[in-house]
Amino acid sequence: MLDKQLIDKILTEALSTGGDFAEIFVEKKSSSNLFMIDGKVESSISGRDFGIGIRIFKGLFSVYGYTNDMNEESLLKATKKIASSISGTKEDITINLIKQDIENINKIQIYPQDIKKSEKIELMKIASHSAKDYDKHISQVRVSLGDVKQNILIANSEGLFTTDERVRGRISIESVATDGNDMQTGRVSPGASAGFEFFRNMDIEAEAREASRIAKTMLFASYAPSGKFPVVIDNRFGGVIFHEACGHGLEASSVAKGNSIFAGKMGQMIASPLVSAVDDGTLPNEWGSLTIDDEGHKTQRNLLIENGILKGYLVDKLNGRRMDMKSTGSGRRESYKYAPTSRMTNTFILNGKSSFDEIIKNTEYGIYAKNMGGGSVNPATGDFNFAVMEGYIIRNGEICEPVRGATLIGNGGEVLKKIDMVGNNLGFGQGMCGSSSGSIPTNVGEPTIRVSEITVGGRK
Repeated sequence: MLDKQLIDKILTEALSTGGDFAEIFVEKKSSSNLFMIDGKVESSISGRDFGIGIRIFKGLFSVYGYTNDMNEESLLKATKKIASSISGTKEDITINLIKQDIENINKIQIYPQDIKKSEKIELMKIASHSAKDYDKHISQVRVSLGDVKQNILIANSEGLFTTDERVRGRISIESVATDGNDMQTGRVSPGASAGFEFFRNMDIEAEAREASRIAKTMLFASYAPSGKFPVVIDNRFGGVIFHEACGHGLEASSVAKGNSIFAGKMGQMIASPLVSAVDDGTLPNEWGSLTIDDEGHKTQRNLLIENGILKGYLVDKLNGRRMDMKSTGSGRRESYKYAPTSRMTNTFILNGKSSFDEIIKNTEYGIYAKNMGGGSVNPATGDFNFAVMEGYIIRNGEICEPVRGATLIGNGGEVLKKIDMVGNNLGFGQGMCGSSSGSIPTNVGEPTIRVSEITVGGRK
């Protein structure tokens, strides 16, 4: 995308005003998105993007800028303008770029870009018809299918020079159920860091029926009770609570500035002894997996919590300077338009020893949160609220009638300590996480867990 000689010139120019570190991020991306309503294609959007981001450090000060003009003169001019934000004496830094070839952990069998649009549309039609035919109460089905191919080059003044290719695909199926007076929605959105083989190997009809099952079940559900109850949170998308209420608080972007409830607590007990958790970007073909992060470091398996004790944070290069810690391969960004910062990849609670049935049978009365919806959290305090998209009453150790409209309200630090049962059925759910460096793909995950008490907001 850019030759080594030009990269060397850019990095040298970036350091000309006294910076002590310079980095260049080059991105070439192609994407395709199809949208369908009730079996008919509503829109088809494809595009290409190219750009270059330049970042310079001086101590703990950082400046970032970007351009999509790859003309040499324009690039050097843009770099000079970015570097002008730093004033000082030019340091004696020798740049020796050494190409690093790292084997891609996400093997691709079929590039989505090589698949005809007609095949993609046919897959979406199968999903749409399967969801619509599930039940007479399904009034509308919306299906979207997207794929992206991203090629990046990263180089810096410390000699790092590496490239990566990333391919991802995801399908979202949303069913709407109505009885003429009320309306409820069910959704599934599986995705992977894989090629089109991911879609061909998927039981798309089963996924579509699941979206409709959720919608119809919630249509005829009664309203959830309010109060403080034990809550059993299912695997896969139940992990969004850990991601939001705990994961963000373990990112160095919050910890380094003291804006996290977990700042300064390394080695302390922050969760139930039953809880161990990791962030692992090395899992082949998982939605949040990367061969290298967006600062050029190999991703790794980062132990965050072990038997309730805080063992680690997610650290990027700049915040690593602030914390005097090495990068954990956690620097991520949406595109060249954003400077990277510490972010999650595949973040999950590890398997425990209890089976799903044991957890339910040992719960006399409570809420079973099978599917989670949206929510919000304050990383500085850990306070959160999350909607339950699909919930049930647990009574006398059995899953009983469905309930809707439940909201889980609590504090991440407190909830971690109240986990009193951890299942052995780890599962993942795919999502997009938004933060200061843009929107990125992340996996949320956990086995089924039971929290001894959470405040539940409901209408009963």
